[in-house]
This record gives sequence, structure tokens and C-alpha cells, in this order.
Amino acid sequence: MLISEFLLLGAVLFCIGVYGVIVRKNAVLVLMSIELILNSVNINLLAFSLKYNDISGQTFALYIIAVAAAEVGVGLALVLLIYRNKRNISLDELSEMKG
Repeated sequence: MLISEFLLLGAVLFCIGVYGVIVRKNAVLVLMSIELILNSVNINLLAFSLKYNDISGQTFALYIIAVAAAEVGVGLALVLLIYRNKRNISLDELSEMKG
């Protein structure tokens, strides 16, 4: 497979993720869109790592996976806390959290 196919896949996933972050009103769907963005970055890092025969891209991909796991844990904990207090996880109704 060519590197351009992997880069195209990463670009498509990144665009879908950015669209999901901008358009979605549900906090869980925004978290899923952020995961798509992080996975597209991982695909690009691994593609360049294989092309240049360098292990540093794979190392950074592992760090991104760890950050994504932490983001999911903290993000879902916040969403559950907001749902428990407000009975709704719509991002439009959370404007009272602004300082």
C-alpha cells in the first residue's frame, strides 16, 4: 500500500472529527469526535514511521493512545457528573459553567 492512501484516510478521519466537534451538541459525541482526531494523527504518525523506517512515530503514537485513554476517563467522568446534576448533557445548556 502507498503512503498516500494512509494519509488520505487520516485526512478524512480528521475532517470528520473536526466536523463532529464543531456541529455536535451532545458531549459524548464531541468526545467521540476528539477520539477520531487523535486516531487520525496516529495513522499519519505510523504511516510516516513506516515510510522513513524510524521508530519515533510509533513511540509518539503510543503516547497519544495514553493521552486518549486519559481523556476518555476524565471526559466521561465529567459527563456523568453533569448528567447527574442537570439530567441533560447538551453543550448548549452548560453556558452557566462560564466564568
